[in-house]
Amino acid sequence: MDRTGHTTVAEWEATDAASIDAAVEAFRRELDRGYFAMVTTGPGHAEQVRELPVGADTVILRLPISGG
Repeated sequence: MDRTGHTTVAEWEATDAASIDAAVEAFRRELDRGYFAMVTTGPGHAEQVRELPVGADTVILRLPISGG
């Protein structure tokens, strides 16, 4: 989610190597920009990932929470 709402960064098909390559590149670019990537591990639970889980239905990218 960014300041304008939810944004689709990439979509891929598990059987399409070119779409996976493009999604991995977009995923890494967002991580390099400081985003964290999260995937659901069950109701009310998620874990941070550093590699694109191509089998996941959705990967959430978010900026770290700042505060003091």
